[in-house]
Amino acid sequence: MADRAIFQDFVVARSDRLLRTAYLLTRDWGTAEDLLQESLAKAWFAWPGIDEPEAYVRKVLVTTYTSWWRRRWRRELPSADLPEAAAHDQGGEPRDELWVAVGRLPARQRAVIVLRFYEDLPVAEVSRLLGCQEGTVKSQTAKGLAKLRMDESIVKELHR
Repeated sequence: MADRAIFQDFVVARSDRLLRTAYLLTRDWGTAEDLLQESLAKAWFAWPGIDEPEAYVRKVLVTTYTSWWRRRWRRELPSADLPEAAAHDQGGEPRDELWVAVGRLPARQRAVIVLRFYEDLPVAEVSRLLGCQEGTVKSQTAKGLAKLRMDESIVKELHR
């Protein structure tokens, strides 16, 4: 019963930040909520053996997002009907052009940029979370930053 109370306290205390991280990965509030819920459910089953809960849930977030991204092409079907325009009046949504440009990056580069600069994690921790070499994190960071520098909307924003 004590584990349940500790888990509930963790969820209450850290959900907002983890949800923002999930949003920055997915660029969709509904998908971010689903991603966080699935990650917390996975964490619940492993809860008694977790030493660093936030790091563990963050790793589950990234690995679950990566597996969703890899399977996404199988779930999407072309449609003749365009979806309704998304509402952009979500509380706390990053609206500036930088985050819009980050959303246009490939999934791996976006994950690295979010973890390195939004979560402020060192290269070694990002490497551990993504399950890749530190050199991969560095190269993906460099490629992502180069794409952001070349993004017209960012260049315009910087020169205002």
